[in-house]
Amino acid sequence: MNEENPKRKVFVVAGPTASGKSDFAVELALKENGEVVSVDSRQMYKDLDIGAGKITEEEMRGVPHHMLSVYDVNDEDVSVVTFTKDALSRVGDIFARDKTPILCGGGGQYLQALLYEKDFPKVEKNEELRKILVNFSTEELAQKLKEKDEERFKTIDTQNRVRLIRALEICEAIGKVPTEEELSPRFDATIYLLEASPEILKKRIEIRLEKRLHTGMVDEVRSLLKSGVSAERLISLGLEYKYCTLFITGTLTFAEMKERLKSKTWHYAKRQTTWNKKYLENVIVVKVE
Repeated sequence: MNEENPKRKVFVVAGPTASGKSDFAVELALKENGEVVSVDSRQMYKDLDIGAGKITEEEMRGVPHHMLSVYDVNDEDVSVVTFTKDALSRVGDIFARDKTPILCGGGGQYLQALLYEKDFPKVEKNEELRKILVNFSTEELAQKLKEKDEERFKTIDTQNRVRLIRALEICEAIGKVPTEEELSPRFDATIYLLEASPEILKKRIEIRLEKRLHTGMVDEVRSLLKSGVSAERLISLGLEYKYCTLFITGTLTFAEMKERLKSKTWHYAKRQTTWNKKYLENVIVVKVE
């Protein structure tokens, strides 16, 4: 670190879904004179509250939170670049007020973009290709990406159609999604990584799902559909929004929706854990009971 230009201090709270990151980040913020910056690919959208697990005002306990409900849910063009630019602006504002940023979330690609200087591939939209790809199922898109770029396939959210199509678009233009070589850290980061045993995490996922269903998650999705958000858009957002939409539109029964959500959320948690182990270094592991 250059002593004439020392990197500013941030804390990071990472971990798989349902590991308790939001509560841990609030506790940390209270101890470190901090403010929380959400690093989540769905919480950044307005009106995605229960299904996205957005922290409530009561749960914030007076700690300011940033990058929640920033973009319109119908805006499919919010890229990692856009998110990073806006989030870094919030981080700068937190520093300016002599507070400490607490970066919290399980969105690996977004978190990495915030923590490190990185050149994103400059690939323009290919509307003709998108018109073709939109006709494939999410599973078919994931398989196509696996065939074209197995490394990117290993780290991508395979339920996120928008990201899959963008990755295939980049592959079409430049052969593959560029990998990270030498990444230059933006900050002096202390990273807390929440970990739980498979048995505990599965139980936490199940309890959280029951709570979300009890507090109106299906009604939230039904309201989004009535407000004009398309079923295709909600399905593209994955997990809760996908499977609630499939239930509401009659594709799945309520029991099938619950089982799919438990299974798919568990697989998502495993992918997050793999990403965390691969890309996060010098972490402080916090065991979750």
